[in-house]
Amino acid sequence: MAYGVEADDMMRRSADYVDRILKGAMPGDLPVQQPTKFILVINMKTAKALGITIGPSLLAIADEVIE
Repeated sequence: MAYGVEADDMMRRSADYVDRILKGAMPGDLPVQQPTKFILVINMKTAKALGITIGPSLLAIADEVIE
């Protein structure tokens, strides 16, 4: 399993920061933003190889399940 930030969202936020800086904003004046979108990925093949049983409720909320 992996739980982390959504890369596409972070790239969009980075592009916004670059845009602001190129328009003259001082980097030190820009607010610090924390990620707001997270994804949960479950690799069932690896779980099976390790003998781990993943419950159906966890599978239901996963953003991606790798068979």
